[in-house]
Amino acid sequence: MIAATVATGPVSRADPLPDHELIQPLPAFVPAPSDWQPKFPFPYDQTRSEVTEADITAQREMCQWYNAQYETLRNQIDRVQFNRITPNGPGVITGAGSDWDYSIGDIQRQVDIVTANIDQSVAFLAPRVQALTQSRNYVGDIHFPIYEGESFYLLWQHLSNVSAGIKAHQPAWFTGPSVQRVKRWGSSIGRSHVCD
Repeated sequence: MIAATVATGPVSRADPLPDHELIQPLPAFVPAPSDWQPKFPFPYDQTRSEVTEADITAQREMCQWYNAQYETLRNQIDRVQFNRITPNGPGVITGAGSDWDYSIGDIQRQVDIVTANIDQSVAFLAPRVQALTQSRNYVGDIHFPIYEGESFYLLWQHLSNVSAGIKAHQPAWFTGPSVQRVKRWGSSIGRSHVCD
């Protein structure tokens, strides 16, 4: 008989923050001087000469915002999406309450805080993503010469869509694809370590 023992230490899982702690206004983000420099992995080493000082400054500041506020904002969006569905329950008949009905419980206050946080982030990102160089390659496709520039651009774009959808009381299934794209592009930025 073969016996094996597996030693395991304590598993630590932080409970999610309660709504009243998570869903709070985010402070206006102000970038600070930093020695951050862009990365140029292949094939971005081939477009290095197209990267401007404006690109570097914009991404430096967006990375600071990303490191300071992206995760909290993403968690707030997830929570408000969940909370606006949950009180109405599955199989709710249209007209009898639905995820577009913000009059239930504390949903309207949560929506107001989260959409204000999204809008504040979109306003911070807008001039920076718009400052990024966009070039055309030999077949006419647009590309961003700076590594992860496209991810920041698309993150900004989809955050704007999420805010507009929630404020318009669009159902979660309608805003959900933009929420997933926010996560996709935010995850791409995180996995790339461009902001390290």
